[in-house]
Amino acid sequence: MERNVIHTQTATMLEIGTNLLSQSAENTRKLTDVETQVLNQTSRLEIQLLEYSLSTNRLEKQLLEQTQEVSRLNDKNSYLEERFAAMEAKHSRELQVIQQEKQQLQELLDRQNHLVSLLEGELASSTRNSTLLQRQQATLTDTVQKLLAMVTHCNDISTPIEKEIVKFRDCAEIFKSGVTESGIYSIHLPNSTQKTKVFCDMKTRGGGWTVFQHRFDGSVDFNRGWNDYKLGFGDLSGEHWLGNDAIHLLTTSKDYILQVHLKDAEGHQAYSQYDHFHIDGEDKKYSLHARGFSGTAGRTSSLTQSGTLFSTKDHDNDQCSCKCAQMATGGWWFEACGPSNLNGIYYSGNSNVIRYNSIKWYYWKGPSWMATMTTMMIRPVDF
Repeated sequence: MERNVIHTQTATMLEIGTNLLSQSAENTRKLTDVETQVLNQTSRLEIQLLEYSLSTNRLEKQLLEQTQEVSRLNDKNSYLEERFAAMEAKHSRELQVIQQEKQQLQELLDRQNHLVSLLEGELASSTRNSTLLQRQQATLTDTVQKLLAMVTHCNDISTPIEKEIVKFRDCAEIFKSGVTESGIYSIHLPNSTQKTKVFCDMKTRGGGWTVFQHRFDGSVDFNRGWNDYKLGFGDLSGEHWLGNDAIHLLTTSKDYILQVHLKDAEGHQAYSQYDHFHIDGEDKKYSLHARGFSGTAGRTSSLTQSGTLFSTKDHDNDQCSCKCAQMATGGWWFEACGPSNLNGIYYSGNSNVIRYNSIKWYYWKGPSWMATMTTMMIRPVDF
């Protein structure tokens, strides 16, 4: 009985032990599974940590490269800033030098303007003195002629031989008498008892020229009537028209050459010459006669053809219904208005604008050219 009890207890204990061993084995298995899972998870974490470490290394490398690039850019920026500062300083110095030069030039310009003003004043004074000297010269010439007349008169008293008082008929005769300075002189016109003052050009192309038209600054109005052109107007030492009556008496007394001298705003000069020139009297409307053209002011003559009558704003003798003297202004041999008018309105300087009423000499430089100086003068053919 006891043996059975022991046996039963032993079996129970064995069963309990077996159960415990089974549980222990099961727990061991579960623990092993958990351990395996932990190992697997640890491995994955280690792999991820390694990947993170590699990524961190790459990022650190990139960061290092970026840092180095930033450093290079900073160095380059510092260099460029230094260059810019140097250039700015250089430009500042250059600007200061330029401003100083500008100030010096402005001061020089002011001095030059002051000097020009002084010179203009001296020129005006010289011009007035020159005019006064020319008038004194004309007076002196008159005095010399009077003295010559007195000498002749004295010679007439001392000898029965009659001697003629010296009378100059034009500037050519005055030149041949030994006078070689240009200026105002007195002449005796043919078929006239009165003396006439004229301006003599003793320098141009051999001298001896009697000037009957001269313009150079627009100071005299040439848009005048018939009577003014008949008798003459202006200042003989400046701008003037000698007078159609005087021109007629001179040019019909012997054969004369006409020269027309021209100058533009740029200083270019030219001339037209006519080997035979004269104008008729007032009864024939001071008709023009000119032939034998030569010179540098155009390939052909700009002067109207022979036989053309003289016209003014109050005496229309042209061949145009438009009345050229009123449209073009000034007194001139217009014909049908024609290619020339040296007595038109004086405009200073060159212009592309065609002004119908300006001074013109068409075949020299065309319709837009405007003269700043014109001179018409005559000299005997046999000078």
